[in-house]
Amino acid sequence: MKPLTTAEKRRTEVLRINEMFHSVQGESSRAGEPCVFVRLTGCGLRCTYCDTEYAFYEGVDRSIDDVVAEVTHFGTRLVEITGGEPLEQEAVYQLMESLLEQGFDLMLETGGHMDISRVDTRVKRIVDLKTPASGMMHRNDYHNVDRLTPHDEIKFVIADRTDYEWAREQITERRLAERCGHILLSPVHGSLALNDLASWILEDHLPVKMQVQLHKLIWPAAMRGV
Repeated sequence: MKPLTTAEKRRTEVLRINEMFHSVQGESSRAGEPCVFVRLTGCGLRCTYCDTEYAFYEGVDRSIDDVVAEVTHFGTRLVEITGGEPLEQEAVYQLMESLLEQGFDLMLETGGHMDISRVDTRVKRIVDLKTPASGMMHRNDYHNVDRLTPHDEIKFVIADRTDYEWAREQITERRLAERCGHILLSPVHGSLALNDLASWILEDHLPVKMQVQLHKLIWPAAMRGV
């Protein structure tokens, strides 16, 4: 399948949707809560540990009204827009506005290379700053740190000790604990031992929330739609 063209990304009423599903929130400060996920197609990053490569190209075009109607049908107030990289499609801004107007509790997960300033601050913006092992650290938009509010969260995916030390440096030098509501440290599933990351955090007294991908503990790690 082909990636979205520039013209397709710029559409304002239609989105390329990879999948929509009702599950348990596996990450963030809302982990464990029922949540509706809207996964958009396309991403300009190629992280070494990406677990949603199928979202790079696969998807179906749907109108904003159609997406909102399906989200409503699930009957769950918490909604997360994810990807791929959702901010690469222009129509996502209208989708977020429509969902907010309907009273949904809205979260957005973004890879950190896209400017988040246009995202309504009522949305919980989860910004994933890319670590060295991702291979995409050079794409980070560090101006997003200044755009964070206490409502937002920042995430580091940790593959090894080098990633951890880099994240620790960012947390300290950029005063992240003062800029957002939660700092999330997430070990690469099946790669970094949980007790290693936990020990490092405790040794350094980091003001963070360690998280695991809860959905991968409940269902098979490669399963979609969970």
